[in-house]
Amino acid sequence: MEILDYAFMQRALLAAVLVGVTAPAVGIYLVQRRQALMGDGIGHVAMTGVGLGFLLSWSPVWMATLVSVLGAVLMELIRWYGRTRGDIALAMLFYGGMAGGVMFINLAPGGSNANLTSYLFGSLSTVSASDVTAVCLLAAFVMLVTLGLRRQLFAVSQDEEFARVTGLPVRALNLLTAITAAVTVTVAMRVVGLLLVSALMVVPVAAAQQLSRSFAATFAVSVAIGVTVTLGGTVTSYYQDVPPGATIVLLTIGAFLLLAAVAAPLARRRARLAAAGHPAGDPAECKVPAAREAGREIGV
Repeated sequence: MEILDYAFMQRALLAAVLVGVTAPAVGIYLVQRRQALMGDGIGHVAMTGVGLGFLLSWSPVWMATLVSVLGAVLMELIRWYGRTRGDIALAMLFYGGMAGGVMFINLAPGGSNANLTSYLFGSLSTVSASDVTAVCLLAAFVMLVTLGLRRQLFAVSQDEEFARVTGLPVRALNLLTAITAAVTVTVAMRVVGLLLVSALMVVPVAAAQQLSRSFAATFAVSVAIGVTVTLGGTVTSYYQDVPPGATIVLLTIGAFLLLAAVAAPLARRRARLAAAGHPAGDPAECKVPAAREAGREIGV
């Protein structure tokens, strides 16, 4: 294939696959925790890291990772202790992150707001070999956490009080989820962009939930959707000369709409079959408690 003849496209496609896997893998826990917009907030904070990278002549990816992790930790602390004014503190953190990125990059030698564009919206031609190395290492960390601790993270995401009673370190796991989300943002920023990364973390999960009813199936389907749309968007961007980040997000939304249209008649059919098989419904004492049923889906 012609597209594979170019080294920059080989790097872009590899980065796209890693983003397609990692973003939904973290997003499924954020959706369960009702923190779907957390990736968007971290993306704002990561702009300061990109600007500092240019100012200090250091890798913007690694600097953005460091600043994003610090921002994610601060967000969790605000969530724990912020009480009624937590939303104001988070707003200042997000907007301060954007302003810091613009300020630092303009203070950098030869820097301008144009340098931020590829990080805000993604860029195929600027994905370097060092970027791919960083993305591979960060993606490995994300998958190690999301798969290795899936039962614990699922339990905390479903019901923090229940997880605390069972002896799980809830605050440590919440903090680890936030840090993993921050790392995922920096993994995705070279392909989909900081301003659009949240969509790739959330929409594939929402699309997968249209068809699957268990956590494991939702995880697998959302990752499959993520890889499909990132590869499709990257290839489309190359041949049609359109922005990769916007293309990937639009394909993701299209996948959601398609699966939603398919899921509606399937849900009605399942409901008719269930009604035919159990016309009177199960006695209340025979029903499985929701928390136990949720845990059984992933073998907890």
